[in-house]
Amino acid sequence: MAGETVITVVGNLTDDPELRLTPSGDTVAHFTVASTPRTFDRQSNEWRDAETLFLRCSVWRQEAEHAAASLTRGTRVIVQGRLRQRTYETREGERRTVIELEADEIGPSLRFADAMVTKPPHTGVPAGSRGGPRPPAEDLFTRPDGGEQPVPAEGGRRAPREETDPF
Repeated sequence: MAGETVITVVGNLTDDPELRLTPSGDTVAHFTVASTPRTFDRQSNEWRDAETLFLRCSVWRQEAEHAAASLTRGTRVIVQGRLRQRTYETREGERRTVIELEADEIGPSLRFADAMVTKPPHTGVPAGSRGGPRPPAEDLFTRPDGGEQPVPAEGGRRAPREETDPF
């Protein structure tokens, strides 16, 4: 939706993503990210941890399945999405309000780890899609005959082929 504020959180998963199926048949994964800011204290010449933020997150559909299959407790992740406020009633009848991050993108942080990316077979619905099936996007790096295309330049235009020494 236009005008929404998008935030990015970097932190560690406190547990494995929990995968569920909604009554309407959509898949959702819930997980919590713990993010602890650190600052350097020049007087003591050491790093100090500030208060940890625990942020409950959700991711939907095929992206939820990918997150549950790829991420585990302790994994350092980068999550980008929109904050959502939700109110509910407890069993005791108390009304509670929580703020959650509805993730648009999630992935492992490569600052302190390696990751191997594998592309699952195409199912007709792009990951993170909020609508119905769309045709697959054009592969900008492969020609129909199987050869490689030049890497696109900024702005989505294809870079011209260099036939001379690039230096």
